[in-house]
This record gives sequence, structure tokens and C-alpha cells, in this order.
Amino acid sequence: MSSAADLLALVQGYLWQAALVFLRVGAVMALMPGFGEQSVPTRIKLVITIMLTLVTVPALPAFAAANQWDFPTFTHFAMTEAVNGLAIGIGMRLFILALQTAGSMAAQATSLSQITGGAAGEPLPAMGHILIVSALALMMILGLHLRAAEFIVGSYQVLPAGSYPNPGDLSQWGIAGVARAFALAFTLAAPFIIISVLYNLILGVINRAMPQLMVAFVGAPAITFGGLALLFLLAPTMLTVWQQSFETFLALPFGVRP
Repeated sequence: MSSAADLLALVQGYLWQAALVFLRVGAVMALMPGFGEQSVPTRIKLVITIMLTLVTVPALPAFAAANQWDFPTFTHFAMTEAVNGLAIGIGMRLFILALQTAGSMAAQATSLSQITGGAAGEPLPAMGHILIVSALALMMILGLHLRAAEFIVGSYQVLPAGSYPNPGDLSQWGIAGVARAFALAFTLAAPFIIISVLYNLILGVINRAMPQLMVAFVGAPAITFGGLALLFLLAPTMLTVWQQSFETFLALPFGVRP
């Protein structure tokens, strides 16, 4: 009977810890690139969350708490896990927003912002949709699920269970993440913006030299073709830069600054 009681207490402890880890993993999965997309069915997200929970729980030490199944204690731990998971997920989601911003900037600069703008779940130009799908496919090939498990396990060293993140540190970290996302977006879209500035400058010079020529009708096909050709040439480099930035964040999520 004593062994049975010890076994029951051990099982209850694992279930309690697994339930809390599930809340953090679920919050991360809701915003994680790839797994948290709107096109992924909810059942698939649930299965992946359960699998990541089963992988994460054995790698963590036991959460110290008295009266584990007491309602106030469990509620406190559940709230901290949800808040910490959402904070981590938002940090990862900013990299997708960086790609969306870069695609919108590039499409607007090359007059391609209205082509198949509704192809994605969110209103997004075709360039942004292509970049996001390519980036997600690249990360899946490189083992995003393994990096996600390592990332979640490592997050408990900085954001332990049962403690809320410091509001001041969290706000500074969030501001740095947003600034980093916009800097990354502008870096990725910089060639398209430079080409657009040069195109409009040349178009203005031609228009001043030949007022009778309808330069807009002549130049529109040129900027469209140039934008598509530039995307074809620079897409591998853009995805490489994005991948390196995202992997740097996964390796050091709370120490990266723009």
C-alpha cells in the first residue's frame, strides 16, 4: 500500500507538471511560425502541442509547490505559464511580421502590391506571401520542431514556472524585438526600395527631357519586370538573412538587441 501511495503521488506530480507545461507550450504554439498559422487545422495544432509537451516535461526539474492541486496554487501557476508562453510566442511571431512588412514594402516599391493580394489568410501582397511560405518551408526543413523543443526547455531558465516576467524587462525586450523586426524588414526590402528610387529618378529625368512621351506607360512594365527579376535573384539571400536572424533569436532569445 505504501508503494502504491508513492506511485500515485508520483503520477499526480507528473500530471500536474505536464498540465502546466501544456499551457506554456499551447500559448507558444498559438503564435509560433509554421505551427501557429491560420491554415493549420486546430486538431493538428493540438496534437503537436501534446507531442511537444511530452518531450518537454522529462527535460525539466520538478516544479516546487505545496498543495499542487489546490485551486489558488494551480491558478497562479497556470496564469504565469500562459503569460510566459504568450510572451515567448510573440517574440517569435515578430519574425513573421518582419517578412510581411518586407514583402509589403518591396511590393509597394515595385508596383506589385495589388497582384493576388488575397492569396494568404491575411491581406498580403504576393511578394510577402511568397517570402513567408518559403521561409516556413525552409525552417521546417532545418528542423523547426527540434529547435522549438530546445527553445521551450531553455525558456524555463529565464522564465521559471510560477513567476511572472518583470514588467520593465518585458517591455524593454518587447520594444527591442519590434525595433529588430522593423530593422530586419527594411534590410530585406532595401534593394527593392533603392531600385524604386532610381527608377523614379530616371523616369523624372526622361519626362523632363521628353514631355511628349508617356513615360508612365513605358516605365510601368519595366518596374514590374525589374521587381520580379529582383525577387528571383535576391530571394535566396533574403531567406538566408532571415533564417540567420531567427536562429540567433532562438539561441539567445532574451539577449538579442537590435
